[in-house]
Order: sequence, then structure tokens, then C-alpha cells
Amino acid sequence: MLFLPHRGNKVNKWYTICICILELLLTTYAFCYNFKLDDPLIQLSEDYKWINLFDFYWRLGIDGLSIGTILLTGFITTLATLAAFPVTRDSRLFYFLMLAMYSGQIGSFSSRDILLFFIMWELELIPVYLLLSMWGGKKRLYSATKFILYTAGSSIFLLIGVLGISLYGSNEPTLNLELLGNQAYPVTLEILFYIGFLIAFAVKSPIIPLHTWLPDTHGEAHYSTCMLLAGILLKMGAYGLVRINMELLPHAHSMFSPWLMLVGTIQIIYAASTSPGQRNLKRE
Repeated sequence: MLFLPHRGNKVNKWYTICICILELLLTTYAFCYNFKLDDPLIQLSEDYKWINLFDFYWRLGIDGLSIGTILLTGFITTLATLAAFPVTRDSRLFYFLMLAMYSGQIGSFSSRDILLFFIMWELELIPVYLLLSMWGGKKRLYSATKFILYTAGSSIFLLIGVLGISLYGSNEPTLNLELLGNQAYPVTLEILFYIGFLIAFAVKSPIIPLHTWLPDTHGEAHYSTCMLLAGILLKMGAYGLVRINMELLPHAHSMFSPWLMLVGTIQIIYAASTSPGQRNLKRE
């Protein structure tokens, strides 16, 4: 979109909304006519070598866990694009970033390769940072910096976990999530992997006490960006917990799940107690 000739804000807006609607319709059609709800296996899959030098594969696929999040992503992105119609300053860059964020989120939800999951996870952070810092409120630079520090810092733990879990105990390292799901680890090592992934996903969810970036980010973000943050980005943390922690590290998850339920209960009570005193609706 950045390389298309500039023909005015209206053209950029309608071009973006047409892409979003077309993507949503194609996704809905594919799921309605080609996705079998009673089949628990991966469907609509793609699997081919991506980078020959490093033996990286482009693995995508959909199952019952990811189908809902992908449809939700398409629906909310379409609504967010409509909500962004008043944007006139650098509209071409604005809509390009929204589409880039859309691509990263779809890639994260459909990845069947743990390295590809990490790449897509990081890809959608850059558009969010730019959308915050360029089209936010008065404290947009502060909130954008806080957001990127939290998310980039947590991504270090995610990267360490990805490398560790793919290289452990095998003469031929694998990044395939299906093969990694059959891998066994010593209890201590599995707990360490679990904690690393948990930190990364807890920041994105967000889970107390790693949530302090969220009120500032929502308070300063444009309304359309808020829709993408609350509607999709926060769901990525919960999706990662289920897809990575539960599926790949089940023994450690059985140990941590009671504590996660306790933290979740506390978080619900805490949020319900503090929301009535909040004057900025976007920060609630």
C-alpha cells in the first residue's frame, strides 16, 4: 500500500476497507465450506521450506482453537478500519500499519511452527508502537515507549523459550509444534520453559502485576487502535498460554494452573473494584 500512488485520503480508506472486507469474506467462506468442525486435526494447512540455509519451514494451519480468533481478528479489524475514517494525517501510512498488524495477528493464530509464531508475534508489535506514537494523545510517546519496553522485554523470554524448547535433546532440532508436543522434558527444565513463556504471555494478556502498560496505552491510543488492542492483541496472550504452555508443557501447566486460576479471580475482582472510579473510559 505504501508504494501505491497517493490519490487522496478517501482512496486509501476505501482501499483498506475493501481489503479487510474481502479478507473476512474469503476467510468465512473457507471455514464454512472447507473446515470440518468435527475433525480435531490441523486443517487448511500449508507446509513448505521457507529458508533453505537454516532449514526454516513456512507452516500454517487451522484447528478448533484458532478458527474463532482468526474470524474475530477479521471482524474487529474491519470495524476498526471503519472507525478510522476520520484520520486524515498520513492516512496511507496509518492504514498500512493497520494491515500490517492484521497480517501479524493472523500469522500468530495460524502458525504451526514455533519460530514462525515468534516472528509473527514480533511483527505485530512494530505497527502498534507506530500507531501509538504517531496518532495517539498528548502522552503518546510515553505510552508507546512503555508499551514497547514491556513487550520487547517479555519477548526476550519468549525467544529463549523458543530456542530452548526446539534445541533440547535432539540431534535434529525441530520447530514443528506437532512434533514438539510429543517431546518430554525433565520436570525442572519444563518448569523453567513454562515460566519463560508465561512471562511473555502474561505481559500481553495482561496479567497482574505485568499489566501497568495497558491503562496508559489504551488511554492515549486512537479509538481504532484501541479496538485492535482490546479486541485482538490481548487475546494473543491467552492464545499463547493455551497453544504453547498447555499443549507443549502439560506437566508444568498442571502445577501452575491452580495459581493461574487464583490470579485470574483476583484480577477480575481488582478490575471490577477500580473501574467505577476511572474517569477515562478507554483506561477501564
